[in-house]
Amino acid sequence: MLSRAAPGYIQGMPNTPSRPLRTYTVFMSAFGGIFGGAIALAAARGKLAERPAVYDLALAGIAGHKLARLVTMDEVTSPLRAPFVTAKLDADGDIEEEAKPRGIRHAFGELLTCPSCVGQWTCAAFIAGMIHRPRETRAVASLFAADAVSDFLHVGYRAAKDRA
Repeated sequence: MLSRAAPGYIQGMPNTPSRPLRTYTVFMSAFGGIFGGAIALAAARGKLAERPAVYDLALAGIAGHKLARLVTMDEVTSPLRAPFVTAKLDADGDIEEEAKPRGIRHAFGELLTCPSCVGQWTCAAFIAGMIHRPRETRAVASLFAADAVSDFLHVGYRAAKDRA
């Protein structure tokens, strides 16, 4: 058991600079409110299907994965992350981003550098979009899904070329 003075003490889940639990609670509430509201609205309008189509789930998953990787890791989206992260060069000369050390910027930095976290938001947005604006959402999701497939083909091509 950790003592109260130990770094990492979390009994009672205190809000600390390294663990801004209140901000995380706001994020969870926003997620639940936005996407729960989108589902409730769809149900009220009679747009909520009994079962989502497997194609739409796959498309949302692949597109959500790609968009999450783009937001959290791509150089071109670094201006989105810059206010919330500290960038430094690692031993290999690659840029490494870490969440700012304190407050709401820390919480946003943690979110914006976590592909799984952003992936949940992007997948939820694609699913909500497919319910409310299916045609437009499928077009946008198709772009990201095709780009994800292209990424895997590039990796496969490079691996095959290196073997030859």
